[in-house]
Amino acid sequence: MHTNTLANPGPLGLMGFGMTTVLLNLHNAGFFSLSAIILSTGIFYGGIAQILAGMLEYKKGNTFGVTAFTSYGAFWLTLVAIIMLPKMGLAEASDAKFLGVFLGLWGVFTLFMFFGTLCANRALQFVFASLTLLFALLAIGNFTGNHGLIIFAGYEGIICGASAIYLAMAEVVNEQMGRTILPIGAPASSGTH
Repeated sequence: MHTNTLANPGPLGLMGFGMTTVLLNLHNAGFFSLSAIILSTGIFYGGIAQILAGMLEYKKGNTFGVTAFTSYGAFWLTLVAIIMLPKMGLAEASDAKFLGVFLGLWGVFTLFMFFGTLCANRALQFVFASLTLLFALLAIGNFTGNHGLIIFAGYEGIICGASAIYLAMAEVVNEQMGRTILPIGAPASSGTH
């Protein structure tokens, strides 16, 4: 019987998602401008690192992990392209309503992914529930031009990203220590995800 000795790529993907989400939502909440820090993190950590984590989840046979990390990695690369292509003269800038539609579609995808977390730990459920809410708030805020809603979404997004960072660090620390140091609310009948 062959035992699985592969490392868990989940924390890498969660950190790429979480850190990039916190940074973008610090901007949405009005604390910082949309600078090279956010865009660069979106390309390399939110984008490329998450896609790599998704490919490593493929190797482990985790369909949920492949779909989540590869999709959200591609989301970050796409979002950076939506911002940068018009600045480089390579595409027409999108209006806020169409950006709202784009974010709304990601919200629908995330809602279905949330249903996939219902057999997983509570921390992962919180990440996906708060991300579903974030996409809904940003979609409605952009579609209706409600700037106050986008600012509120920024605060909610900081919480969402921080929850992913917590889960990533819980998985790393708990595995390293061989016991639960940072609780993730795992259901009695299953593991981390």
